[in-house]
Amino acid sequence: MRLEDQAAALSPAEVVALLGERQAAQAERAQHRQRIAALEAKAADLQRQVDWFKRQLFGRKSERRLLEPDAQQLPLQGLLTAVEAPPPPTETVTAYQRRSRLAPAEDAPDESGLRFDSSVPIEVIELPNPNLTGLREHEYEVVGEKVTYRLAQKPGAYVVLKYVRKVIKRTDTGALSCPAAPPAVLEKSLADVSLLVGLLLDKFRYHLPLYRQHQRLAHAGITVSRGTLTQWVHRTADLLTPIYHALLSSILQSQVLAMDETPIKAGHKSQGKLQTGYFWPLYGDQDEIAFPFAASRAGSVVREALGTFCGVLVTDGYTVYERFAQAVNGVVHAQCWAHTRRQFVEAAPSEPRLVARALDFIGALYEHEATSRQRRLENEAKLGYRAEHAKPVVDTFFAWLADTVRTHVLLPSNPFTKAARYALEREQALRVFLEYPNVPLDTNHLEREIRAIALGRKNWLFCWTEVGARYVGIVQSLIASCRLQGIDPYVYFVDVLQRIDSHPAFEVHLLTPRLWKQHFAANPLRSDLDRLRQ
Repeated sequence: MRLEDQAAALSPAEVVALLGERQAAQAERAQHRQRIAALEAKAADLQRQVDWFKRQLFGRKSERRLLEPDAQQLPLQGLLTAVEAPPPPTETVTAYQRRSRLAPAEDAPDESGLRFDSSVPIEVIELPNPNLTGLREHEYEVVGEKVTYRLAQKPGAYVVLKYVRKVIKRTDTGALSCPAAPPAVLEKSLADVSLLVGLLLDKFRYHLPLYRQHQRLAHAGITVSRGTLTQWVHRTADLLTPIYHALLSSILQSQVLAMDETPIKAGHKSQGKLQTGYFWPLYGDQDEIAFPFAASRAGSVVREALGTFCGVLVTDGYTVYERFAQAVNGVVHAQCWAHTRRQFVEAAPSEPRLVARALDFIGALYEHEATSRQRRLENEAKLGYRAEHAKPVVDTFFAWLADTVRTHVLLPSNPFTKAARYALEREQALRVFLEYPNVPLDTNHLEREIRAIALGRKNWLFCWTEVGARYVGIVQSLIASCRLQGIDPYVYFVDVLQRIDSHPAFEVHLLTPRLWKQHFAANPLRSDLDRLRQ
């Protein structure tokens, strides 16, 4: 029965009550619809999070775009009839022009093609010829020899150096004399400098925890306690601390400085739990890097780490960097385009068309940067090229992004909306590279060096104390800086550990990898073991 028919048969009071019930039911249904819409939005958001975790665990983590082929473009495969390829033209090659396509290396002239340099030790094994059995020397003649190489490995390359010091007695005076024992890097230590450097490199460069090194020593027949290994590493890192501070001082003098943070478990928080600390890597404009450690991720750490730095600071979107730049005169804050791109990549499942357009803009910026590097443009030429090619792309990108947010009906929880807001809120910092030629588009060069810390976390897992974490940062800073300067870390550490005791304190900066390469790399100090092998 219609509402009008019911109203004719009811009293006015009953009509009012019936209308109230209908309105209440409609309001309740509207509330249910809103609640269902909210639950659906929450479920979609949770599903996006689950998909993200699945990609992190099982999927492809690379942000490289793999463009799909154009659906409107017909493939050529199958449309053209197969044509038999003509035989290759024959050409007569004279004997002196012939050469093997896979010629063996000069230092390994055999069929195996094994390549190695002159520093690799070679053990010679002569195989007897069974056909010589019963023959005398005058009954055969050696007309040549063939060499075959095999790459072998020893279970543990540990050597005990035995120093023999003769005690002499003067016949005329009866005085006894004996040469002093060779000086050790660590006082009253049984470890040679080669072993100390090997411990550092195995732990921090090749990510072999000390307990595994202890097991390898035991398998080689050497008895040393794990506590002794830990003390050797700490005492060696303590010797390198002045060089680390000189390296950090050199980095803070850069005009363009990249900074980031990465977590590490260090120190006790409560029973059975460890405190989360952070390394704050700093990458200078002279290819030097340092890993200061701090117990927190607070903004005060940035002020303590940067000190009196003045220049361009390139970071990700963490707000403490922006606050620091706003509070300190002389610091220009530039942000990373790779982190901006990452926000859109994560939004691709929800808004693929809009995300593809945004990634096209950012990809064009990287193409222009690649062209600039190929042309080896510097300073004003690089700024001019960016102004001509990159600036129009940036202007169009932010204008399109603002218009898209304004015209498209997208919820604030939509991933594309979050990515767009992320970029628009950082527009000024993302434009800084257009004003300074030495400012990179991103902090990828810094994040590549953080991989060593990430690999360490998967191997030695944590630092038992905050002091140990600081030692990790010290050694890792010097190893990474050696790698950036093209220096062999083993040669560097063997030299500086023997040199630092007599080196003037006011010239400690000369022992940083960049300056060491200029002053000492041509004639480095060697260990006794290296001298025996030469």
